Amino acid sequence: MTPGVSLQPATRYGAGLTARRKSIAYLTLMVALVLEIVDVTIVNTALPVIERDFGAAAAQAQWVAAGYSLAFALLLMLGGRLGDSLGYRRLFVGGVGGFTLASVLCGLSENPAQLIAARVFQGAAGAMMAPQVMALVQVLFEPRERVAKLAWVGVIGGLSAICGPILGGILIHADLFGLGWRSVFLINGPVGLFAMAIGWRLLPDASSPNARGIDFGGTVLFAGAMAALLIPLVRGADFGWRPWHFALLAAAPLLLALVWRRTRTRSDSGAATLFAPELFAEPQFALGLAIALGFGAATGGFLFVFAFGAQKLLGYSPLQTGLLHIPFSAGVMLGIAFLGRKLVMSRGKWVLVLGTGFMALFACGSLAWIAVGGSWFWVLPCLALAGTGMGMTSGPLTPVILARVDTRHAGAASGLIKTVQELGMALGIAMVGTAFFAGAPHGEGGAIWPAVAMIEALLAVCLVLAVLLPESLFPDSE
Repeated sequence: MTPGVSLQPATRYGAGLTARRKSIAYLTLMVALVLEIVDVTIVNTALPVIERDFGAAAAQAQWVAAGYSLAFALLLMLGGRLGDSLGYRRLFVGGVGGFTLASVLCGLSENPAQLIAARVFQGAAGAMMAPQVMALVQVLFEPRERVAKLAWVGVIGGLSAICGPILGGILIHADLFGLGWRSVFLINGPVGLFAMAIGWRLLPDASSPNARGIDFGGTVLFAGAMAALLIPLVRGADFGWRPWHFALLAAAPLLLALVWRRTRTRSDSGAATLFAPELFAEPQFALGLAIALGFGAATGGFLFVFAFGAQKLLGYSPLQTGLLHIPFSAGVMLGIAFLGRKLVMSRGKWVLVLGTGFMALFACGSLAWIAVGGSWFWVLPCLALAGTGMGMTSGPLTPVILARVDTRHAGAASGLIKTVQELGMALGIAMVGTAFFAGAPHGEGGAIWPAVAMIEALLAVCLVLAVLLPESLFPDSE
């Protein structure tokens, strides 16, 4: 993403647009933002129904969820660079168009392979669309106006992520036009067409005069490394962990080492790079990014297993499962809005430590409820407190990671954070989902305790990394 981009004078701050047209343009950007973020989590509620309708294998259900996040993460930084070079409006409208087409293809899929392919396409299109939202907010508004607009971007983005499972449950229960789970995807069609039409008409045609180019080779190597890691994690149990699975796992760190070496070499020569390697010279940035990866994996795995387990093991309907997410969502908003970001300035890293601890304790309690079948009086407080822990950690985490980053690299660093968070989601669904399915006796829907162990291990690593953060997180507080 490129929030620090320089703009040509003729296109600065929505030149030629009335206040009303700028507001409509901003609303259009928010609609696209909601589409992209909701589709990360909305599918969790639908997966058991999709699995039943298609007779899909567990690994295929995982790929329906993880394929989107993986494609999005791998292409996100490329989408930001293409926007710099080709124009933000062009990439935004093209990305929304691709996302809309992919959504329709998801809804029309006749087998798991088609659905997985459409989800990967959807994630790739989302990666072209999403970076342009932040860039176009800068194009449309002056710096003082931008503060409030960007604050709403955070609020809307957070609400979208946590409301996805709830919306999915409502849509499947409503069974609009007899479409069942397909409505979860097909509803994006008219919304996307609206965003395309308004976006092309109202959004300014701006690009960056300082575009650095694109490292296609680095992008391909990075994609290969992630594929080598995820394919064995998702498919290994189904095939009995054959030698080629271990070969792929061994190849993943080697490919990542090649990515790092290539990036350092190209950076030294002034060529375009996949990311800015100098960012990792700051320990707080590197530690924070590692926390974002692990915490994204833990929360992504938790949401996947909770939605799947409530339906497959307890027999809850998609609507009931969606409604169960309400206390979790309320807790997330409490943690973000009233606890995490306010307390981090005075309590520093201990807010992240406490939030991670809350998430570890009460996510375990929420999943234990599925294992033993307790009452709602048990699970609802657990979900609310798990959500509070998630909000206390995820809310201040991005400001903590960026606290010591040079402003020249703010755009590149923000894009890298989003990439790592999405990769964490994909890895979490692969790792925790595999533990859930592989730990169950043959013919059963899943096993909670192996999944809990994987989630707790991820959160334990995050907690240790949070403790290793410096006592003073923000330079002006030193």
